Amino acid sequence: MDRYSRAVTFLKVLLPLTALAILATVFLLSRTDDPIANIPFADADMTARIKDQQVTKPFFSGTTPKGEEIMVTADIIRPGGAGQPGAAVNLSARLNLQDGRQITLDSDEGVIDTAADTATFDGNVRIVTSTGLVVQTERLITALSGIRGNTPGTVTGTGPMGDFTAGRMQIDAENGDGDVHMLFKNGVKLIYTPEKPER
Repeated sequence: MDRYSRAVTFLKVLLPLTALAILATVFLLSRTDDPIANIPFADADMTARIKDQQVTKPFFSGTTPKGEEIMVTADIIRPGGAGQPGAAVNLSARLNLQDGRQITLDSDEGVIDTAADTATFDGNVRIVTSTGLVVQTERLITALSGIRGNTPGTVTGTGPMGDFTAGRMQIDAENGDGDVHMLFKNGVKLIYTPEKPER
């Protein structure tokens, strides 16, 4: 079992236990020997605390069968329930490829669904590669166990060749197990900016 699988298995146990500990703490704080004593939290605050169970600064990491590293972080993640995946705030990922290249992904929000093996980046999604490519979109759906992803909507970006737009983008390995490529589809438009010769 690789590090990623161990991390996922560990988190499947840790997150429910964390939620249970938060609930237990809430009920212990609400008990008092003096029924007339002031409760330190209003009813609305207690309800909000029960609903807003969360883990701060979670970190997931793993390695693909090819040896590529995947690291996912967030500011906050709220555990999901039956049929509902966990929701994240300020979701980020770093992908270290075998050839030394790196891809970073950032978004305002996201959803991590370990059952479906997906991480969905939502809102102001920014994809940056170590080769100088910067892509922006509103949604990116990626795999957790491998380096694969796609954008259901339009992407805009800039790179060494200039500025471009495309109807969608796909991240995948060539022929299934080759080098990772970013493929732009559905009406690609490029404004070519030639490099200025050095004087």
